[in-house]
Amino acid sequence: MINKVFFWVLPLLLLTVAVEARVPDFADLVAQNSSAVVKVSTVQKKSANMPALPPGQEIPDILRKFFDQYKNPDDQAFAMGSGFIISPDGYVITNNHVIEGADEITVRLIDRRELAAKVIGADPRSDLALLKVDSEEALPAVTFAPAHNLRVGEWVIAIGSPFGLDYSASVGIVSAIGRSLPTQQGENYVPFIQSDVAINPGNSGGPLFNQNGEVVGINSQIYTRSGGSIGVSFAIPVAVATDVIAQLKANGRVERGWLGVHIQDVDRDLAESLGLAKPVGALVSQVFADSPAEEAGFKAGDVIVRFNGKEVVESGDLPHQVGLLAPGTRVEAEIIRNGKAKTLNVEVGRLPEADEPVIAQSDSADALGLRVVAIETETAQKLKISGGVVIESVRPGSPAQYTELQPGDIIVQLGNSPVKSIADYEKILKTLPSGVPVLVRFLRQGQFIYRTLEISP
Repeated sequence: MINKVFFWVLPLLLLTVAVEARVPDFADLVAQNSSAVVKVSTVQKKSANMPALPPGQEIPDILRKFFDQYKNPDDQAFAMGSGFIISPDGYVITNNHVIEGADEITVRLIDRRELAAKVIGADPRSDLALLKVDSEEALPAVTFAPAHNLRVGEWVIAIGSPFGLDYSASVGIVSAIGRSLPTQQGENYVPFIQSDVAINPGNSGGPLFNQNGEVVGINSQIYTRSGGSIGVSFAIPVAVATDVIAQLKANGRVERGWLGVHIQDVDRDLAESLGLAKPVGALVSQVFADSPAEEAGFKAGDVIVRFNGKEVVESGDLPHQVGLLAPGTRVEAEIIRNGKAKTLNVEVGRLPEADEPVIAQSDSADALGLRVVAIETETAQKLKISGGVVIESVRPGSPAQYTELQPGDIIVQLGNSPVKSIADYEKILKTLPSGVPVLVRFLRQGQFIYRTLEISP
């Protein structure tokens, strides 16, 4: 009887020991690094322009930057987040959105000291800010992990002040690396780390550690419906942070590389039309005039598959790679043009701070389901295009509607032929094959876009 019991119990004991051996103990890591983590509190005396959610309103299914904010009777706005000390002389890193618009910034240390902080520089594009506090003694500081050493499935731990609860630790694993999360301005310069670490309002700007106690990222965003954690959080990787910190410390601002193209993803139909074996790369839909891309010889329709020696799998990979380069850097870009591989040499420019224009309007229902009109000469000159036809209406259930063409879109190419006039459009339309995906290039709100459409047999 005893032997039978032992026979069943022994495997369970061995399994328990094996599981305990695999699950790391983070107690020493937290004890050794908590002193370098700080709570960042801000006051904005003029709060009229500060965005605030109505009380009790739930956040829809969006990516949200997170920090607590409220107003007191004196009409002052208070915000709270986390940060961490990166050098013994008092430099502190946090998120830009934590301190943006603040009139007063206070950093609270683990020993409950409160130090006034000044902003050395801030970078909204990466959502990072560099602060400085003065202390008579050397301060505890974190260690950054070597760049690009992080792997999916690796254990990570966050320390911060969720909901104002100081020095709270939460653990999870890296869910993905290189996540593209475009901003409201459509910019995409941070290849975010995604993890399932429990991150909540107040963690913003705090560190994400690996098992060695090294910082691998700065917590910045969460995906949420209610405002609380649902296990999808995003951190700015250390490779981006170290570059931004160095530039903020030296110049108070950040300069990024710029190529001067509009790009889009390549789907299966586009890949087939462009002569690609599979849907990869960044499809160039527009080359800006007087840009580094134009000087290097890029053309609309090129598919960038490698840049600076790194593979471009999705279009979002390209701005991550270009943005990290210093203006003036010379690199090689591998492209596919008309189904053939080609290498271009380009000198990366400086990312400008500006946006672009919008627009337009279109005769005769056709096989695509469109009514179009010729673009006005003045409008074409303003948009710097040599012509085109403007969509006036789209017939429901037509190939054009399926392709998501809209009134106001300006068609400048059908198949491989440019469209400069109504005559061009009608002539090309007669030659389009049925039952085969055909390229269409159009201008929408200042941006050139490629799609494919198919005329029913």
